[in-house]
Amino acid sequence: MKKLILILLVFSFSASAQKFENISSIGNFSAASSFYITANGYIYVCDEGKDELIMLDTLGNLYKTFGGYGWSDDSFDDPADVFADPLTIYIADKNNHSIKRLDKNLNFLSSFTKKESNISEEQFGYPSSVATSNQGDLYLIDGENKRVIKFDIFGNFIQNFGGIDAGNYQLSDPSQLAISSANKIYVLDDKNIVVFDNFGNGIARLEFDNRLKSIRILFDVLIVTDISNNVYYSNLRSIDGKIQRLEIDHNFEKRKIVSALVLNGKLYLLSEKNILVFANVN
Repeated sequence: MKKLILILLVFSFSASAQKFENISSIGNFSAASSFYITANGYIYVCDEGKDELIMLDTLGNLYKTFGGYGWSDDSFDDPADVFADPLTIYIADKNNHSIKRLDKNLNFLSSFTKKESNISEEQFGYPSSVATSNQGDLYLIDGENKRVIKFDIFGNFIQNFGGIDAGNYQLSDPSQLAISSANKIYVLDDKNIVVFDNFGNGIARLEFDNRLKSIRILFDVLIVTDISNNVYYSNLRSIDGKIQRLEIDHNFEKRKIVSALVLNGKLYLLSEKNILVFANVN
């Protein structure tokens, strides 16, 4: 454990030698809020403007949509975040206080809520983010109580953390989370990334200059964006722990970056209206 803490605490910031140039754009959204890309090349986008989840591929081919405004199993009220593996899609349905689970083809499987639970430790409201670990545990951000809650694969409560009893690692305004292959939980908290181990112990707090917008981890590549359209990158398997700010062509600065991901050497930037694809030009 001590060795792991030391590695996380030597994270440093540097300018990146990687330079990215826009090569294409895909999708057509009303007001996208989140996206995720699976290893087999499918993209799932939360469109808050239409309260829909959209499925397309990395070439821009549209496969299916799911949702619409409402309170039933096949609708959303502010889909705030999406997480996907090759078989299952998880959506944080914020104003319905639930996590919806779909199969890879956007067929409804189940809805998960604890808003009315009699057990205060497991109650959550206004979930703003969701992800699962490689052990099958489900983590979500409880926006109402400003904490992270962990459930097992069957929806049984395991623990919550980051709340008022977390000391220096108490969360003040958590918005999104991501999980590494080592089952470390990275939580956006205003201008900070707060890192917890899989037992809920705080192990690092990384401070940035601006409020952070999104965080994604795919194949242990960490991608963070902020409200000033900066994109930061780190390979979590690297021993130097550097977080680098990527250099992106300036034409994109006129748009608002919502989120970002790297897959197969390409950088995917989600704006409210579409996804822009960038290639490394070095």
